[in-house]
Amino acid sequence: MNSASQLRKRTLHMNVAQLLSKKRHGGELTDAEISLLIQGYCDGRVADYQMSALAMAICLQGMTPREVATLTKAMLESGERLPRESSDRRGRPRVDKHSTGGLGDKISLVLAPLLAACDVDVPMISGRGLGLTGGTLDKLESAAGFRSDLTIQQMDAQLQQLGTFIAGASEKIAPADRRLYALRDVTGTVDSVALITASILSKKLAANLDALVMDVKVGSGAFMQRMDDAVELSQSLVRVGAGAGLPTSVLITDMDQPLGETLGNAMEFNEAVEVLSGEGPPAVRELTVELAANLLCQVNVTPDRDTAMDLLSRKLDDGSARQRFEEMIRAQGGSWTKPLKIAPEFSKIDAHCDGYISRFDCRVLGQCVVDIGGGRRQLGDTIDHSVGIRVHARVGQRVNKGDRLLTLHCHREPATDYSSALRGAIEIVDVPVECRPLIIQRIDSLSTTYR
Repeated sequence: MNSASQLRKRTLHMNVAQLLSKKRHGGELTDAEISLLIQGYCDGRVADYQMSALAMAICLQGMTPREVATLTKAMLESGERLPRESSDRRGRPRVDKHSTGGLGDKISLVLAPLLAACDVDVPMISGRGLGLTGGTLDKLESAAGFRSDLTIQQMDAQLQQLGTFIAGASEKIAPADRRLYALRDVTGTVDSVALITASILSKKLAANLDALVMDVKVGSGAFMQRMDDAVELSQSLVRVGAGAGLPTSVLITDMDQPLGETLGNAMEFNEAVEVLSGEGPPAVRELTVELAANLLCQVNVTPDRDTAMDLLSRKLDDGSARQRFEEMIRAQGGSWTKPLKIAPEFSKIDAHCDGYISRFDCRVLGQCVVDIGGGRRQLGDTIDHSVGIRVHARVGQRVNKGDRLLTLHCHREPATDYSSALRGAIEIVDVPVECRPLIIQRIDSLSTTYR
């Protein structure tokens, strides 16, 4: 390396350090400074440890709406976009849904093939598990051979053939987010409104969508545990999406208890197949249909929500959605038996008294799944897709002493004895408990509407 190159490298390193310090002390980064950091990260001039420091500074100090919009744009422009011509040529609207992540959330596995069965294109670019919540790709990879690493050309071809794919962001689609996403999981910087907004929308904008619906979860099993934080994130997503030309709506949904009856990748895959077969837990079906109906109305496939929900219910009950799911799995190299094999029952948690279920400590449940191998403690960890927890009770349910509450599925003795922790994660009280509604609030602009 010649002296001029060494000087440029030292100058950039000094500039990056100054920008990190600026954000750490609450300063506002300019558009050019944000672009320098993202471009430098993509071409290797900004190191992982420096980007980790930036993520932590953003997590602690936040970003202004302008900074978030600029960060989203810079991450989008770090890669390519999915071609739009195939959807336009066939006259099909292109939509997608994204969730901020919650315990037991397997909605994407149902929603993508369901909408594709309604003649709507769904190019779903998804992620892996962050923190205590499982990732859509991890669940799908429970099916042996399933490939999430599709090229842009393969994505477009499958969209033309089946109307949907579920894949990871390739090196060519928002590569800055792909790398930063992995860092956030292992550096404690997941729950940042600015980083969540930029991460989600950079990938969704790259898909050239006509509409996006967001499932923002709030509660003990979500990244947003307070309603104020969930509303802040929702408004950020709607604002930045609209500013970038992508109509974005939000459903804020309850995550004070697991969604559905299973936690763990293969178990959630099986549960999604049940819903696709017209069965499965009512809450999973209800939320899937609500989110999908929102999208059908946004792109004028149906005239109103009731008509949309009727159409979606028929596609679940007549097997059309499940058939599309099976075709998608096969197209992406997956093979699976019905149902996927799961780890054996290891321990059972029963009610210690009569009463009503008043709350779940979802953090304890999620941590248990991670610790028995169902999630990642650090980047590069291998996941055991077969382990997990079956949830036999719901908030508000009346239980008697000895009734089954949880079943832990794993292959060996966990490093920690989780029996007492899991028992303590479910609170039982003497008086009836009113359950919070699954859908708490709808936001389709910077004004809000309530259910």
